[in-house]
Amino acid sequence: MRLTSFLHIALIIAGIALPSAARADFRVCNGTQGRVGVAVGYKDNDVWSTEGWWNVAANSCETIMRGPLVARFYYIYAIDYDQGGEWSGKAYMCTREKEFTIKGRNDCLARGYDRIGFFEVDTGEQKNWTVQLTEQGLSAPPADQRPPYAPQPGKQPQ
Repeated sequence: MRLTSFLHIALIIAGIALPSAARADFRVCNGTQGRVGVAVGYKDNDVWSTEGWWNVAANSCETIMRGPLVARFYYIYAIDYDQGGEWSGKAYMCTREKEFTIKGRNDCLARGYDRIGFFEVDTGEQKNWTVQLTEQGLSAPPADQRPPYAPQPGKQPQ
C-alpha cells in the first residue's frame, strides 16, 4: 500500500514537473468590429488544398490548423460578414459557398467551384503562425472579382 501511494504521488509530481508539449498551430486573429469568414489554402507534399469556412468573431482569434505546419506558405482569403470587404490577393484557388475541403487549385469553375484570390503568408518554416486581420488590410473587391456569395456563418471544418 505504501509503495502504491508513493508511486501515485511520484507520478503526480512528474506530471506537474514535465514541460507541456509545444503547440504548433496556424491561427487567424480578427482585429475588426465585424465577424469574418476565413478560407485557407496550402500545399501538402504535391497536393494543393483549400478549406473553409472558419468563423472568427470580432476582436478574437481562431485556430485554423492544429498541429505542426505542413507548409512554409499558406494562403488566406477572408470576408467581413458584417461590414463588407475582404482580404484577398493574387493566388487564385477554389472555394465554395458552404463548408469545403477542395483538392487542387486548377479548373475551379469547370469543377463547379468558385475561383477566389488568396493572399500569401510566408511562415518562414516556423512551427506556429498567427495572421492578424485588421481594418487596414480590408478592401472592397474589384467588381469583376467579387465572390458570388458572402459565406454564411455555419459549421466549421473539423
